[in-house]
Amino acid sequence: FSEPQMAADPRALGPAACVSKVELRVSCKALLDRDTLNKSDPCVILMVQTNGQWTELDRTEVIKSNLHPVFAKVFSLDYYFEEVQKLRFEVYDIHGTHSIGTRDDDFLGGVECTLGQIVAQKKMVKPLLLKYGKYAGKSTITVHAEEISGNNGYVELSFCAKKLDDKDLFSKSDPFLEIYRINDDDTEQLVHRTEVIKNNLNPVWEPFKVSLISLCSCDDERKLKCLVWDYDSRGKHDFIGEFYTTFRELQKISSGNKVTWDCVNPKYKQKKRNYKNSGVLHRVYSFLDYIMGGCQIHFTVAIDFTASNGDPRNSCSLHYINPYQPNEYLKALIAVGEICQDYDSDKRFSALGFGARIPPNYEVSHDFAINFNPEDDECEEIQGVVEAYQNCLPKIQLYGPTNVSPIITRIAKLARYHILLILTDGVVTDMADTREAIVRASYQPLSIIIVGVGNADFTDMQILDGDDGVLRSPKGEPVLRDIVQFVPFRDFKTASPAALAKCVLAEVPKQVVEYYSHKAIAPMCPLRDLRTPILTS
Repeated sequence: FSEPQMAADPRALGPAACVSKVELRVSCKALLDRDTLNKSDPCVILMVQTNGQWTELDRTEVIKSNLHPVFAKVFSLDYYFEEVQKLRFEVYDIHGTHSIGTRDDDFLGGVECTLGQIVAQKKMVKPLLLKYGKYAGKSTITVHAEEISGNNGYVELSFCAKKLDDKDLFSKSDPFLEIYRINDDDTEQLVHRTEVIKNNLNPVWEPFKVSLISLCSCDDERKLKCLVWDYDSRGKHDFIGEFYTTFRELQKISSGNKVTWDCVNPKYKQKKRNYKNSGVLHRVYSFLDYIMGGCQIHFTVAIDFTASNGDPRNSCSLHYINPYQPNEYLKALIAVGEICQDYDSDKRFSALGFGARIPPNYEVSHDFAINFNPEDDECEEIQGVVEAYQNCLPKIQLYGPTNVSPIITRIAKLARYHILLILTDGVVTDMADTREAIVRASYQPLSIIIVGVGNADFTDMQILDGDDGVLRSPKGEPVLRDIVQFVPFRDFKTASPAALAKCVLAEVPKQVVEYYSHKAIAPMCPLRDLRTPILTS
């Protein structure tokens, strides 16, 4: 759980001020249909009046092809009892990006009111008006208000699913999740709508924060209804299944218990005798849940000793040991290693090399211990790795080719979670084998960081990174997780070591969570009870 946000201290604002945080949720019905082929794509803009001028405060997401939208976006405002806070809600049909059109046809209606009116009614329903006070057909807008007081707090949640039903003919489903709160009068209030994850039956949705008052009215036994849909750009989303839970049940997960929910389609359950579910969902733990529960992340470095680096005795070599400053290999190693060592209790790190002829027979090796002890390739702390690297250089012959798949395959077989840092001066030679090894490794407890040293053309390395598309094996099998991050060191030559480490390590927490979520492995009980939000004053 994240630390709750507190309302401002009224005393700091003077004796007359009384401020509260208010959340507003918006929905519309029977909007005008402005599009010829599809329905309108509505978005609500919230305007506030200050000194007689209307300015935009915030806006909702765009909901495609829907005349009865329920928006997931929550507007958060400071509420002052003693002030008239004028608001205006404007509904537009959005074309393309989030830009608001200037044509009258784009305007679907608006309404003016005060924040006090909404708060007093808690649920305000008003007709939408066009210009000159003309009604926008039968269009209405509904605004729900809820106060966020100091003892409510916020909770951070994330969910993932496995083996969802495939609703698409030529591709996989594009699932998203909706969470509704069941109110005392049995009405349903949308709490959150996740992003859509394309072409994936095992989605891991991004974490989100929500106030406890919005989630469950601070009642941990209040029922929550969760719906999973296959997204359709025309607004005709296919229903995959549903499940019910409570905040209390969500809390159990933080104490180390494994809780899953069957995603059930009631129609299938009635018709199919052997029907079990349309997929399984469970709450995703945070990276801190695992780290505070004792998860260790082990660090291994693999160094490129191919001849293209240049003779280490020559000052032009990328491996040249300059007595006055570290070379690029050492700079990258120290920057990343000093971060990773904090998550490894014994501070011993494997240090490997590839692409060199090594003693005693000087045969080419693409996986050797740089301390030349095959029985124990670990070094004491990052300084031990640095010393092993410096001692190794005079004893080996730089050769080639640049094959990295053997080391990736080896590290991927280890049972504990590893970060593998590969330092190389060029594009890998065994690209097909490397792609295959990365696809296999994406199912294992491994994150791979590749730092390109020198001025080579690293264009092909972007393929391994997968940021521009899903990395696939030569046979077309996609990675289960995006586990590779590639960065050219030259982009950080003038930056601090911390900037390089921050860039290459930014994706690791998500990769760790995705692995353990896929394996449905819960963290151990954390050092403190995460079920109880920390309150600050």
